[in-house]
Amino acid sequence: MKQIITISACVFILASCMNGGSKRDPGAKESVVPRNYSITKANAYNDIFLDSMALEKYISTEKLNDTIGNAMRSFYNARNYQFAWFASNGLTEQALGFRSLYDYSKDSTESKALEAKLDDLTGEDSLHVSSTDAGYIKTELQLTRRFLQYAEATFEDENIRREQLAYFIPIRKQKILPLADSILADKENRRYAKSNGNYGELKEQLKHYRDIAQKGGWPAITTAPKQRFKKGDQSPEIAQVRKRLSVTGELNAQDTAALFDDALEAAVKTFQQKHGYSPSGVISDTLIKQMNVPVLTRIQQLLINMERMRWLPAKPEGKLIVVNIPEFMVHVTEGGKNVFDMPVVVGKEGHSTTMFYGAMNQVVFSPYWNVPASIVRKEILPAQGRNGGYLEKNNMEITGERNGLPVIRQKPGPKNSLGKVKFLFPNSFNIYFHDTPAKDLFSRDNRAYSHGCIRLSDPAKMAKYVLQDNKNWPPQKIDSAMNAGKEKFVKINDPLPVMITYYTAWVDDNRTLNFRSDIYGHDGQIASKMFEDPQPE
Repeated sequence: MKQIITISACVFILASCMNGGSKRDPGAKESVVPRNYSITKANAYNDIFLDSMALEKYISTEKLNDTIGNAMRSFYNARNYQFAWFASNGLTEQALGFRSLYDYSKDSTESKALEAKLDDLTGEDSLHVSSTDAGYIKTELQLTRRFLQYAEATFEDENIRREQLAYFIPIRKQKILPLADSILADKENRRYAKSNGNYGELKEQLKHYRDIAQKGGWPAITTAPKQRFKKGDQSPEIAQVRKRLSVTGELNAQDTAALFDDALEAAVKTFQQKHGYSPSGVISDTLIKQMNVPVLTRIQQLLINMERMRWLPAKPEGKLIVVNIPEFMVHVTEGGKNVFDMPVVVGKEGHSTTMFYGAMNQVVFSPYWNVPASIVRKEILPAQGRNGGYLEKNNMEITGERNGLPVIRQKPGPKNSLGKVKFLFPNSFNIYFHDTPAKDLFSRDNRAYSHGCIRLSDPAKMAKYVLQDNKNWPPQKIDSAMNAGKEKFVKINDPLPVMITYYTAWVDDNRTLNFRSDIYGHDGQIASKMFEDPQPE
């Protein structure tokens, strides 16, 4: 995957482009944006609204000056006081995106109380947010204040209008094609796209797919269940596949021959790679299902991922480690240039890997696995009940008791679930990188199998990379420590930024558009909020 972090700092730059790039007049006094009463519960992006008096009370209690107070009034007036950072089921994706951006920037004073609250909220499996709950209201307004102050501090030389700040988070539902047309027709937005890597490249693809939609889309392929085709086969369905792949460009030829020849095999392999499948060149019913995804659904997917890209940080100067969950890959870059990529295993459904930012600061060789209480309760205790020798068989031991449950850890060794090494980047979700003895999973196309942590296919390579500047840890010593069977913590001299992201559409280094499945259902949730006519998955 092309490094999505090459995009300049989200849409703050878009806002400046919309103003011609002129600098803010320090003496200018911006008026408060009028309240937008056209936003209603029926067409709003979010499903809960704030009482305007709650904002006034916050401004008064916090003794905010007119600059930030009026900026907050403008922000919520433009949204007709719908919440920006919460929906009724918890924090929004924009809240997670801004938090990651803010943590990465490190240019503002942290509020430990707010950070602790966000940790608690993000860690909850399910929430019901009441629009009248004082705690949620306070957190909502604190985030808005942080967002507006971040924009002011980071882009103080840019002339950003207040109404534009409000639109950094979607305000109302729109129809898919009119929204695409609006983005493509926006000349200033095109200027933003030229200077912002992947956003601009996705925008080019948006135009291509919009044009396909205007011509009627692509034909659906009809096949019998579990039917498969390979090179040398001949059937009417193969002619349909040819026509389908010619629309999106995998197949250059326009003929409708019914023979599965070399050209079609190459086109099928290309389509498979673009959609995250091993390039076997065989057409399966699963692949037909991907080919039959309507063009409007693909346009919707592009728009959703363009929206996500607004919350990426500026292009980093140094090292950066990026995990893209739906791609099942980790990408290591330096100065925006790719160093290496690595297949990973991420959390399975019910144990989703969370999107966040962290700083990798330690490598642990031959680690113990301190089994989480949830796994002890749901998996290990039932297994013990069936087999009294379960712990001994799996090289586990009880080290104490907490909240009525035994505290269990797995000793270093070949059976250890963390393998020979783990990599820590402290976070409130207890997520880290680690080795695994289950190497067969890396050969699969879908690699969502873990309890939330991220398993690396080549952990030795990662260890040698992150410790390459530590002269006390040459490659031979790293190999020895991984096989020593004795836990050893090693500090990383310069912590490495790690970003856990969720992109189901992007353009890679070869300028190829990639799509992936929405494994956690995030796209579906955004689509129901963002569009009047969301497409079925």
